[in-house]
Amino acid sequence: MTAPEREALIHELLESEPAFRLLHDEHLDCKRRLEELNHRSLLSQEDEHEEKRLKLHKLALKDQMEAAIRTAAAARVAV
Repeated sequence: MTAPEREALIHELLESEPAFRLLHDEHLDCKRRLEELNHRSLLSQEDEHEEKRLKLHKLALKDQMEAAIRTAAAARVAV
């Protein structure tokens, strides 16, 4: 799948699949929160724990989105 095809598929999933949209939105929220933490000059121990949790959660969300993209791409090929 080419990059433009992949982007079109992601856009289609965002519009047609509420579960994918929720994963995507939550992933963006984690990304924004991590960016906020990274702009701080010094992180508290609590912030460091939150950063670690957010990174793991963001990665899990990305894995779930990738699985959905692969499934949708396979369904397109099968049709």
